[in-house]
Amino acid sequence: MKYRYFNREISWLEFNLRVLEEAMDERHPLLERIKFLSIFSSNQDEFFMIRVSGLKEQVESGLQEPSEDGLTASEQLATIRERVLALTEIASLYLKENLMFRLAQQGIYLYDYSDLNEEQRATLKEYFDLDIFPVLTPLGFDPGHPFPLISNLSLNLAVVIRGSEEGEHFARVKIPAVLPRFIPVELPPETETETWNSNTPPLRKRGFVWLEQVVAANLGSLFEGMEILETYPFRVIRDADLEIREDEAGDLLQTIEESLQRRRFGSVVYLSVQSNMPAHIKSLLQSNLEIEASDVYPVEGPLGLSDLMQFYDLELPSLKDLPFRPRTPLLLQNPTNIFKVLQAQDILLHHPYDDFTSVVDFINSAATDKDVLAIKQTIYRVGSNSPIVEALTKAALNGKQVSVLVELKARFDEENNIEWARALERAGVHVVYGSIETKTHCKIALVVRKDPDGIRRYVHLGTGNYNVKSARIYTDLGLMTCNPDLGADASILFNSLTGYSAAPNYRKMLVSPHALRSGIISKIEREIEHAHAGRETHLIFKVNALVDFASIDALYRASQAGIKVDLVVRHSCSLVPGIPGLSENIRVISIVGRFLEHSRIYYFRNGSEEAEEVYLGSADLMQRNLDRRVETLFPVEDRALKHYIAHDILSCYLKDNQKARLLLPDGTYDRVVPEAGEAPFSAQNYFLHHHNDLESRVQEGIKP
Repeated sequence: MKYRYFNREISWLEFNLRVLEEAMDERHPLLERIKFLSIFSSNQDEFFMIRVSGLKEQVESGLQEPSEDGLTASEQLATIRERVLALTEIASLYLKENLMFRLAQQGIYLYDYSDLNEEQRATLKEYFDLDIFPVLTPLGFDPGHPFPLISNLSLNLAVVIRGSEEGEHFARVKIPAVLPRFIPVELPPETETETWNSNTPPLRKRGFVWLEQVVAANLGSLFEGMEILETYPFRVIRDADLEIREDEAGDLLQTIEESLQRRRFGSVVYLSVQSNMPAHIKSLLQSNLEIEASDVYPVEGPLGLSDLMQFYDLELPSLKDLPFRPRTPLLLQNPTNIFKVLQAQDILLHHPYDDFTSVVDFINSAATDKDVLAIKQTIYRVGSNSPIVEALTKAALNGKQVSVLVELKARFDEENNIEWARALERAGVHVVYGSIETKTHCKIALVVRKDPDGIRRYVHLGTGNYNVKSARIYTDLGLMTCNPDLGADASILFNSLTGYSAAPNYRKMLVSPHALRSGIISKIEREIEHAHAGRETHLIFKVNALVDFASIDALYRASQAGIKVDLVVRHSCSLVPGIPGLSENIRVISIVGRFLEHSRIYYFRNGSEEAEEVYLGSADLMQRNLDRRVETLFPVEDRALKHYIAHDILSCYLKDNQKARLLLPDGTYDRVVPEAGEAPFSAQNYFLHHHNDLESRVQEGIKP
């Protein structure tokens, strides 16, 4: 091999292809497939806003040295363009030729405006006059009118008009994002609806039309007395990666607020147009947006498919996955005192199968317990209407010492976190905004309580955010414990976050940016020593991404020592598996399913089953996580819980033959299929239907 690594950006596009494949998987209910197509489009938008914008900055600054995977920034951009055009074509064609047909079979009709009859158009004209027209602002472009500012992610119409004497003019009309993208339209009574099963009752028929087509059809109201010559939609994506320099950030909160305003008008990195847009209009847009021809992406079909999520919000449960009810662990069902429960044993939560309410109850209990003295917590993404923030506010009002680190730089949640920070400060909470250089990404809550036998620290440590909504769709793990070492480490961490500490010494945790990478690599090297000594070895890592070259090299060395390495990597993976002499003992799978795989698990056999180690945490094996973030990995030391994670949770992922894809040496992925005589198995479905059984085994205890 000339290069030892896959390119991160190309690997990410392979991940988004797997998301698109879920939209094309007919085993999913119809609206779940629509949801996956929407996610595919949203993912692609973020990819351009963050990853492509970074590559373009490298090109503009003259940085053309090949990266470790052998590609320059320009070569990556060229490959990205080719791949994105292909993926976009697949998505557009599949929407048109399959999903829209399937929707129609279920009584959901998505029309083009040209397909509507006169009565429907008249009704839409009334809607346009009353609801759309008042929020539209046409902006002309001529010597007296500068080219309009076009905000990030906005959908627009390029309009060419002509007056009786003044010649042709260009105007831009922004499609208002405050209105639904798909407008309901009355269906003619003769519309027929086919169903999958002729025995099912008649379906309620629903019709929709694209908002931009309704606007385009009624432009005469905006340009009275003018002739509308041409109308074409276009969509812009801008650089949205906030860059904050230390010398500019005297007040981090104010700096973030100012940066958010600039984000809407960062440099353009992507212009999508419909493929029938004439060259002269593309040229005009390209020139005034100051982009290259390679930044223009023609699309055969509608632009901005992330808005398809509007259909997923329809009340049609028969077209979605069966609902499930998260369970509450047996020990937390109506406990008289959660702190006494934790004094007896640690509790592991496996979301979304375990209800996140248990975490909320933990903070609420701390807020009202008379013996609790202090609460400290990190907040990265908590969402809107957060019960966690409400509980912290309640604690402060009840006289507890409450300290919260709010990460203002949580990408695309900055505004939300600014609001929560101010609300917490108003309630008397001591709020810290974190460091300018590093993001605080770890998930930790510390409760200090005066127990009868002295001060004790209770800790919740997790792999996911304190967000009730995402906890129902992300797979994550959380540990609730009063382990003295983890409690002490939590105190050290918070002291370093709120004060000053160059390199704290932790008892059990691995913490970045100082010691996480070195800690992981030292444990891999220890595994290699076990292999050389003839002892039992096995490495299993489950992460979102694996792109840190030092970590990859350590795994290569493990493979070369004969160690079996199993990796579950949801999206980007730069490690090349299956190469003789380098990585023939490494297997990499990716699982994209109903839930977003978000938990991070690190398993080390460590010579024998009795000595095996399991670490959980917030950190992926990425340079940013290991060098520019505060991340934690924490050990699970309870024997039963550790065995459960290693031999139940991880083993289920490794035997998945329904949603797993196997990474091949050429960087592509193949679906894992059942071998002869092997039953179909989906890890997520198994956890949904057997989670009670698994917990019972944990509660009964596992004998060493």
